[in-house]
Amino acid sequence: MATLIHTLADHSDDVNYCAFSSSCLATCSLDKTVRLYSLTDFAELPYSPLRGHTYAVHCCCFSPSGHALASCSTDGTTMVWDARDGRRLAVLEQPSGSPVRVCRFSPESTYLVSGAADGSVVLWNAQSLKLYRSGNVKDGSLVACAFSPNGNFFVTGSSCGDLTIWDDKMRCLYNEKTHDLGVTCCDISSRPISDGEHESRYFQMASCGQDNQIKLWLISLADFLGAELKYKCTLGGHSAPVLACAFSYDGQMLVSGSVDKCVIIYETSTGNILHTLSQHTRYVTTCAFAPCVLLLATGSMDKTVNIWQFDHKQRCSGNIIQNESKMAVENWSEEDVLAWLHAQGLAELVGIFQMNNIDGKELLNLTKESLMNELKIESLGLRSKILRKIEELRVKMESVSVAIPDEFLCPITRELMKEPVIAADGYSYEKEALENWLNNKRRSSPMTNLPLPSLLLTPNRSLKVAIGRWLETQQKRKDSTEL
Repeated sequence: MATLIHTLADHSDDVNYCAFSSSCLATCSLDKTVRLYSLTDFAELPYSPLRGHTYAVHCCCFSPSGHALASCSTDGTTMVWDARDGRRLAVLEQPSGSPVRVCRFSPESTYLVSGAADGSVVLWNAQSLKLYRSGNVKDGSLVACAFSPNGNFFVTGSSCGDLTIWDDKMRCLYNEKTHDLGVTCCDISSRPISDGEHESRYFQMASCGQDNQIKLWLISLADFLGAELKYKCTLGGHSAPVLACAFSYDGQMLVSGSVDKCVIIYETSTGNILHTLSQHTRYVTTCAFAPCVLLLATGSMDKTVNIWQFDHKQRCSGNIIQNESKMAVENWSEEDVLAWLHAQGLAELVGIFQMNNIDGKELLNLTKESLMNELKIESLGLRSKILRKIEELRVKMESVSVAIPDEFLCPITRELMKEPVIAADGYSYEKEALENWLNNKRRSSPMTNLPLPSLLLTPNRSLKVAIGRWLETQQKRKDSTEL
């Protein structure tokens, strides 16, 4: 189940794009601004909005660490900001001066791509913020871009309908016309698909376009100099051009937004429609899943961004960090480990762990020797941080014997409640979390997004007693195990 939990209405014009880091949400608009919000309570950060672009801002994206934010505009520039304090770090001018439509960081923060209306593609060095390589698509404006999870290649989409695969040296590996009326967006799943017969891996990509269609593709690097794009299937459901698509972090869901004002969420493996959301009143221009929590953001020409929360029981490896009790670490998949790395601020290691196929069992067996000799992690500080995080994970897993009942978790923080109170919407929340919600001038229900008829909070004593009894049972079970 997808529940609308909050609506952001701070932009004064169409919302063009939204992007998540592990702690923030960024949105950009025709109103020339970029806005940043905390994922804790969706409050706008003190240094937001970011101003500097002189025309509409078309796209924004976080670096893998979440410390840098890039935005691009009709003014022909891509700006890089410090996402922690809003400082502008660089203004990267497209060599042609053409309006920049899309920007993307590579998974290891090596490169930043900017694509423009004249079809120019620029690969910037993300560390020095200097131009590294540039190229051009054959025809049309460049409007879409997505990196492979390992950063070895990226894909661009153009208004003439072409998808082009580039390597990290800006060599064109493959080109194909895929959407008759033009590509509008593309995304590559972080979850590779193995071909058991040949022991090779495919990357799953989604593209959408003005032809009302969403297409799924399989990409493989055919050899050192080439790539292969295989059509998989077409997903139906929209009745108008599809403007945005994005995979969930574990690749199990795909979301799309359309001119028909609807958001559709698909199960990737089957193509079945899981949810259809129709709360926006104008075209849906952007949609994005959060990397570490079960949240979805959708933006629209109605000037709003809606935040959706999924039932925590619906599996998503990104949520494993908040609910480790659901699955023993040794049973984690490779994708679960990658989600954990992101949540721990270790995004720079995603490529290394992915190339070495580290799953939960192998994660727990890592040592300083294997980190140095097998994974080739040279930094002593980074090796120490990984081992410390793994030890914290072991301790946390040992302290959790069974899953916490959902009714004991605060809907806002998803943590065990200590002082549960009942709000006017009939739901129970952690008192401090709800007070913070209300103190930020919100008068709506965190669960329904409807106005609260009263701000009265009533202590839920029976729930507090039940939580206390459950905790006592867990402690007794732990004590008996230690004996």
